[in-house]
Amino acid sequence: MKTWVCTTPLRHFDFRRDINKLIENVVCIDLLRYGYEVYVGKNGNKEIDFIASKGDHKIYIQVAYILLDEATVQREFGNLLEIPDNYPKYVITMDEMQSGGNYQGIKQISLRDFLLAEDKEKL
Repeated sequence: MKTWVCTTPLRHFDFRRDINKLIENVVCIDLLRYGYEVYVGKNGNKEIDFIASKGDHKIYIQVAYILLDEATVQREFGNLLEIPDNYPKYVITMDEMQSGGNYQGIKQISLRDFLLAEDKEKL
């Protein structure tokens, strides 16, 4: 089970260890701010960081600080590739250079671009 908090106690925050949690918090708060219902997904023994729905629309999101190696790419994109529907699927990272890239139909979006987008389904 995941838990998100609205404020992160920065005094005890270790950026090297907790950066993914911080990014997940930011993404979750942004989705809630735009009126999405936010859930954690399970696909077998794999976790989908967020399934966000608003009305009859749905988006799937994986969050990673950076995609350093092939194992990380496979973990983040692989979970989404196994979902057999056509709703938008995104991997959100801090990597500005790869923002807008595409891996087998799944878009990689920078956190900044995601936060600035008002329509999360048309990134």
